[in-house]
Amino acid sequence: MRFFIIAGEASGDIHGSALIEALKEQDSQAQIDFLGGDLMAHSAGHEPLIHYRDMAFMGFIEVIKHLGSILGFMKRAKQVMTVNRPDALVLIDYPSFNLKMAKWANKQGIPVFYFISPKVWAWKEYRVKDIKRYVKRVYSILPFETEFYRKHDYEVEYVGNPTVKEIDTAVSKMRTAVEFRAYNSLDPEKPVIAIVPGSRKKEIRDNLPTMLAAARRHDDCQAVIAGAPSIDDELYNEVMGDNRVPVLRDQTFEVVHNARVALVTSGTATLETALLGTPQVACYRMNGSKRVYWFYSKLIKGKYVTLPNLIADAPLIPELLLHNCSEESVDSWLTKLLNDGAERQAMLNGYQRMAEILTDKDCASTTAKRIIEELR
Repeated sequence: MRFFIIAGEASGDIHGSALIEALKEQDSQAQIDFLGGDLMAHSAGHEPLIHYRDMAFMGFIEVIKHLGSILGFMKRAKQVMTVNRPDALVLIDYPSFNLKMAKWANKQGIPVFYFISPKVWAWKEYRVKDIKRYVKRVYSILPFETEFYRKHDYEVEYVGNPTVKEIDTAVSKMRTAVEFRAYNSLDPEKPVIAIVPGSRKKEIRDNLPTMLAAARRHDDCQAVIAGAPSIDDELYNEVMGDNRVPVLRDQTFEVVHNARVALVTSGTATLETALLGTPQVACYRMNGSKRVYWFYSKLIKGKYVTLPNLIADAPLIPELLLHNCSEESVDSWLTKLLNDGAERQAMLNGYQRMAEILTDKDCASTTAKRIIEELR
């Protein structure tokens, strides 16, 4: 069979790589064209038609400025699919681009599958109409999405979450706690406060100062920053000033796993932290004004923002957003979670419930099987 896969971001490249390997396990003769990155290239055995780094435009202004390039990418993808007609087009998140490609492919009679749904439950819910109209099947990695889509009279299948397998694999390869501390010259006695301030410069500038200020209130602990691969030390040093703490790179899971508590910028890292079993405080300052908070509270639907809370449909972890994310509010939760109290135990119990909901399904393997079953 021939497949065309589109992933427009780094996370999509990771999931696309796993899916390509799973498709080839199901069909050793599978031919795969794709828009993606280096990981997908490694799995497919050839370079992408377009690399995702050339497609990574964020925000309305950026998209408008590069509209010509974006339209060119779409034209290129359509040309290749016209010449090498695929048995299926498989989309990975990246909705602004991918839903337009879904519409085109549907008109050509090419079956369209979505692996990793756009977050239409959080914003731009109107996109569900296009998904229902143009996508044959959605394979979801978030269990609550099945009920969301059901309310829109559209059945999707939960196929498992890739982060579960990723964390299990990472934990199995980790050093002991003693080895981790010795390797990084950390105090062998002081509890670690992990600081995970995000992977974008603005996120780090907005959140790291508050996280550090709260952590520095605890002299009996040691703060450690999980450094993002794309961020230079210069930015961390600028934010920290003279009172610096270690920035450990390529060790994020180990930093979090060996921490007593983690301060985490809201995003996928909150789910990773929960699966690693470390109590956490979710932070997201951005612009801290009440007016901006009111605007986003109207824009984003649902009771929760973080993945652990959304998956469990319960407030497992504190969500300190915008003006609610202050040094005092972060420290209040940090103090509670450092101690062996009710809040810490309740969070750990909640993590167990969340893990049971996620299950241990291999999402890439399940999705590959389902797609091929649909096509036969």
